[in-house]
Amino acid sequence: MEKQKGKYTDYPIQQVLKWNAAKKLVISRLEIIQDDLSAESDRKIIQSISGRIKSEQSVAAKLKKKGYHASVFEAEEYLNDIVGVRAVCLFEDDLYRILDALLYSQDIRIVKIKDYIKNPKNSGYRSLHVIIKMPVVLMKKQQWVTVEIQFRTSAMDYWDELDYQFSYK
Repeated sequence: MEKQKGKYTDYPIQQVLKWNAAKKLVISRLEIIQDDLSAESDRKIIQSISGRIKSEQSVAAKLKKKGYHASVFEAEEYLNDIVGVRAVCLFEDDLYRILDALLYSQDIRIVKIKDYIKNPKNSGYRSLHVIIKMPVVLMKKQQWVTVEIQFRTSAMDYWDELDYQFSYK
C-alpha cells in the first residue's frame, strides 16, 4: 500500500474516515479507563496505547489466504483486525481489569475474546485479544465498526517484537 503524508491512497476515503474514527474512539475510551483505574490504584495502569489501520497489501494477503477476494466489502465482512489498537500494561491482572471495564461499556459490543494468556499459542505467543464493535457517526449516519484490541504486558510486547524480528526480518 502506498502511503502519502499519512493518508491511505487506495482505500475509499469514507472507509478511511470511518476506520480512523473508530481507532480514535477506542483509544479515547482506553484513556478514560486508564484515568479511572489509575485513580483507583494510585498508579499508572496502561503504559502505552497505540493504534493502526491495516495496510491494503496486508488486508489483500489475508483475504487471499482465507479464500476471499480483495475488496473493501469482503475485508469488512470477513476480517476483524482492519482497525487495531494495542494497550500495554506492566501487570497481567491489569489487562483483565481493563477488560472488565470494557465489559461495562453499554455502547460497545463485545464480539469475541481470545485469551492467549491463559491459553498461549503453540509458538508461545501470549496476549489478550478482544474483538469489539464500536458505533461511529459520520455524515449523520451511525455505523458499527469492528476493532481488535490487543492487551499485553510490557514483557509480552517485548517478546512478540523479538519474535517478529527473528521470524520476519
